[in-house]
Amino acid sequence: MFHAANAGTGRAVPAKVLTNADLEKLVDTSDEWITTRTGIRERRIAGWNETTASLAAVAGRRAIAVAGLEPTDIDMIIVATLTPDYWMPSTAALVKQAVGAERAAAMDVAAACSGFVYAYSVAHAQILAGFARHVLVVGAEVLSRFLDYADRNTCVLFGDGAGAVVLSAATEPGGAKGIELTTDPAGAYKIWLPAGGAAAPASGETVAGRGHFLRMEGRETYRYATRTIATTALAAIDRAGWAPEFIDLLVPHQANLRIIESVSKGLGFPMERIFINLDRYGNTSAASVPIALAEAVDAGRVHPGDRIVFVAFGAGFTSGAVAMEWTADPAAAVRAASIGPDSVHVVIPDDWDSVGPVPEVLVRVFAAKGIDVTAAGKRTATPAAPEGPATEPAPDPRPGRPVRSRRAVAGRGPGPSEPMHPGAESPSPTTEAIA
Repeated sequence: MFHAANAGTGRAVPAKVLTNADLEKLVDTSDEWITTRTGIRERRIAGWNETTASLAAVAGRRAIAVAGLEPTDIDMIIVATLTPDYWMPSTAALVKQAVGAERAAAMDVAAACSGFVYAYSVAHAQILAGFARHVLVVGAEVLSRFLDYADRNTCVLFGDGAGAVVLSAATEPGGAKGIELTTDPAGAYKIWLPAGGAAAPASGETVAGRGHFLRMEGRETYRYATRTIATTALAAIDRAGWAPEFIDLLVPHQANLRIIESVSKGLGFPMERIFINLDRYGNTSAASVPIALAEAVDAGRVHPGDRIVFVAFGAGFTSGAVAMEWTADPAAAVRAASIGPDSVHVVIPDDWDSVGPVPEVLVRVFAAKGIDVTAAGKRTATPAAPEGPATEPAPDPRPGRPVRSRRAVAGRGPGPSEPMHPGAESPSPTTEAIA
């Protein structure tokens, strides 16, 4: 009998940091309020040459290296995201090409902030069923491009980034021992993005109505999350045949510090055994758990044989938790040291140009600090070195847009992504939380 063992982890976050002080200039909020109500201090923002696929590819490539594998060893790639590069093809297909996983099947999973847990459960089942030996699971988001920076209830909460795990078939016991997944459609419209789907296709009216931005009922979401995260985690622990007191580390969805404190109290689980990095990243949705998990491993908080639980809650309302016995060697992280943005190459279409993907309001915020987040500094008055310029540019690319090319374009991985360092952000005075 095979077990689905954790073989390697990786993460990638943009270098650009948006602080609470920056947000004070955009909406009616304050650093003090955001920090005390949510625990978030800053968040990461993708630059012009960074997308969900490029961040996912770097995190995935790092996880593959840590696992001691080659990209061609991967049988399946599952990307959890609510901010895909395109509605089609799947972001997973772009990641497959970018990392060089020639043999892999690839698909996306959509379960919002719970997406990584859902994707992990699919990978686990694929291995136990004998359909795959090595599966790359990625949670990746570029939420900054789906936020209304005039809405203080949402824009202060989210950030961009990606995290990844490789699951591998193993004969030795280990890996997931208990998995719990839930969905309560009563909360379907508590966190949602109204336009752009079949129910409300993009039109002049949906754009004018700001229907392409994320919306949330914060108080309702907060109340539901505090109940559901605890019960879902307990269900996974129970399925594993364990008790909370025997868990070495809890890695929760990084949405709000007060939610995490409530879960700690509800489970009777000490805060010192809970991993937290939301102060530096904010809520990165499906990327939240895998980024935190990878950081916990690198920080020496996780060791082979440890009993780990990760749990998430998100739009839908969805929730998911995995109780596992850790198997990967933390020392193997050095294998990913040389992997950066230039290690992956995301091919972009030759007949379509992205129109300055970084929100104009953020371009101005960063420009005021002398930081360029646009293509080769062509959209700001303050020149700055581009984060990851294309190595094979077409002649005269349009300002602020990716280079058109049928060839692989270097630098579509995260800009100077920081190998593993949490980033934080926070909500505004009227925001309770978000999952």
